[in-house]
Amino acid sequence: MNRRHVIVVIFKSIVLLLSSNSFALSASKKNFKEDSYWKKILTPEQFKILRMSGTEPPFSSKLNNEKREGEYLCIACNTKLFHSSMKYDSGTGWPSFFDCYKSSLKTKIDFKLVYPRIEYHCAVCNGHHGHLFSDGPKPTFKRYCNNGKVLKFIAKM
Repeated sequence: MNRRHVIVVIFKSIVLLLSSNSFALSASKKNFKEDSYWKKILTPEQFKILRMSGTEPPFSSKLNNEKREGEYLCIACNTKLFHSSMKYDSGTGWPSFFDCYKSSLKTKIDFKLVYPRIEYHCAVCNGHHGHLFSDGPKPTFKRYCNNGKVLKFIAKM
């Protein structure tokens, strides 16, 4: 990766973070629970993703191909995060959305891959859901790249 590319990525991340409808994670969690609680209600894979900022393999979630109308909720606390009208096929192998419900997600900068990325979490339980990129479709140009195994889909009846 050359220096110019790194500078462009850093600049885009800062612009996206500042224009996001989310706010940085606060020190106090709204729904703080011990790891022992989460291990009882989540599968080991869900625990790794939500509580340890893990990532599922691409194309491993059945929600990647979900086309019905409905709501996408946080698997841990049932907070509504996305509506199916916000979903699109990004071709990445993870369910992707161009927008989220207002105040449902919080963001922070993640340096786990050396360069900065915007990580997002459920605003209620603080569970890690994925990363936010600036290569999405109109009207927001955002891509919420979500781990599908930590979403619950409720189809509209």
